[in-house]
Amino acid sequence: MIFDYDSTYFNPEHVLECGQIFRFTPFKEGYLVYSADKACYVYTSGNKTVVESEDSDYFYNFFDLDRDYSKIVEGAKAQGVPLLSNSAEKCKGLRLLNQNREEMIYSFIISQNNNIPRIKGIISRICEGLGEKREFKYGQYSAFPTSKALSEAGVEFFKRVGCGYRDRFLAETSGRIVNEGISHLENLDFKTLKKQLLTYIGIGEKVADCIALFGFSKRESFPVDVWLEKVYREDFGGELKDRSKITQYFTERFGGNSGYFQQYLFYGKRLNL
Repeated sequence: MIFDYDSTYFNPEHVLECGQIFRFTPFKEGYLVYSADKACYVYTSGNKTVVESEDSDYFYNFFDLDRDYSKIVEGAKAQGVPLLSNSAEKCKGLRLLNQNREEMIYSFIISQNNNIPRIKGIISRICEGLGEKREFKYGQYSAFPTSKALSEAGVEFFKRVGCGYRDRFLAETSGRIVNEGISHLENLDFKTLKKQLLTYIGIGEKVADCIALFGFSKRESFPVDVWLEKVYREDFGGELKDRSKITQYFTERFGGNSGYFQQYLFYGKRLNL
């Protein structure tokens, strides 16, 4: 099945290359994208971005296509911050994804103190080693493993695929999720969700903010990493040193748009806009 959307506010490169997702690969005119056990091919043709998938409803929600991003872009530009304005204008095709929650928990545990190419490689090896093999019109792929498969893999598997010190975090957190599930996390407000996420081994402040933003669609979340610390100092004239206080500064300033503006700032700084 195929559907399309105005490419002005849906640019696959902006969406996929901004650091919020790790399971995608360049393909033909666009990208192959994987989420949980599903796949799609996304590309731009003329003034439309096209999504091809057997799971069109899933990817319509995944790409957040019910939301009007023109208002978010204008809100970012109205802040009067050059980096934020430039990034929102030049990268207005960026959309925040609604990703699989369990996949985001594990992916962002892997992400801590790591770089994007290495994160992508580790996740790919985990999927190849433990994920169910699936067929898509553009080739075979490996689904993201279930928590049960992850919990049964053992610390040695995670060590072997390059997880480093995170091996124990993945083993223990997957075991806990098998025992408890995550349904109790799904309808919590942002602050309560973050507090609960922090009780999982391997999840600190920044990782919890990322999981809340990219997995649980808590758009008031504002993860702060080394790039956002740089943004805070250089573009907002900030002097705070504590990341949690920097996060609080941004969330108080941007409110419910915090997550959107965080991605514009993060991506814009990396692109040197």
